[in-house]
Amino acid sequence: MLLAIVSDSHDRADHLASAVAAAREAGATAVVHCGDVIGAHTLRPLLAIGLPVHVVHGNNLGDFQAMWRLCASSDGLIRYHGEDAELSLGGQRIFATHLPRHARAFACTGEFDLVCCGHDHRAYVEQVANVAGTRTWLANPGTVAGLAAPATWILADLGDLRFEIREL
Repeated sequence: MLLAIVSDSHDRADHLASAVAAAREAGATAVVHCGDVIGAHTLRPLLAIGLPVHVVHGNNLGDFQAMWRLCASSDGLIRYHGEDAELSLGGQRIFATHLPRHARAFACTGEFDLVCCGHDHRAYVEQVANVAGTRTWLANPGTVAGLAAPATWILADLGDLRFEIREL
């Protein structure tokens, strides 16, 4: 299963839609958004693309009530999880949050195969040693909005746990 990981769209609906459309063309079947969507209108164009989207909020919360209303009217296509999300996708245990420090802490527990975060607008993928004596993948897609950094997102192959940072 291919997964698109995005974050920090900061009301740039056009950038977010471009990344998700590119992900769908590449074969992605779901999206994880690691926060700082800001306005619910930023997610509205994703309805036409048709991939299931899992969203957590960030430190720039925006109007969370509008976010809940959009999700409720999306027939389950867009799911707003709140501060963080525990997901099972493609046979992998995934945790999504906004802040890198929280993400690193959850990666260290060994309870997840992949932990995703955003916030600092730096795209990277690394493995983190965990208390189980193994390693957990930690992925930050950077900022899909391209704020003070290139506009980036990640295409993740959950079958092989391979990750590709892509620029818009």
